[in-house]
Amino acid sequence: MGNPDILMEISDLIDFNKNPFDFRKFSFFEKFIFKPKFETMAIINLKINGKNQSVDVDPNTPMLWVLRDHLNLVGTKYGCGVAQCGACTIHLDGVAVRACQLPVSSAENQEITTIEGISENGDHPVQKAWLEHDVPQCGYCQAGQIMTAVALLNENPLPSDQEIENAMNGNICRCGTYLRIKAAVKTASQSL
Repeated sequence: MGNPDILMEISDLIDFNKNPFDFRKFSFFEKFIFKPKFETMAIINLKINGKNQSVDVDPNTPMLWVLRDHLNLVGTKYGCGVAQCGACTIHLDGVAVRACQLPVSSAENQEITTIEGISENGDHPVQKAWLEHDVPQCGYCQAGQIMTAVALLNENPLPSDQEIENAMNGNICRCGTYLRIKAAVKTASQSL
């Protein structure tokens, strides 16, 4: 049936009444196998699209997942997860940032604007110009493209072609509508 000395040693380490499978008292298991990663939850206060919101999340949760999973603001898209494609672009105090790599704790007490906050009726000059120039194809990158364009025009209402290209450079369009995007930004700049 086994060595009674070993069984006695194991039974001394494991409280079988509480959890018959509690091997965490073995230092090897605790350090290498059963070491749980406990999330530290916190109440984070955010101001999103002009409204105060509170979320109870791990402070390191990317802003993208707080928006989508906790606040049901799904206009901001997941593209690459490494801040390289621009699909997740939001505004943080008016500056275009990538939400997939932005810890929610770093956005506390700052003004956050998502695509849903640009205009309630989709009538922002950039959104109108997007439709006028038939920019969207698959549409996946469009929220990020629009957010980047709006941030550019808020900072520089009459950008040159080169300034538009420089500002939009970090946003990838899988459908390749870059010329339409540039034309739409030019049109929007004339409508502001």
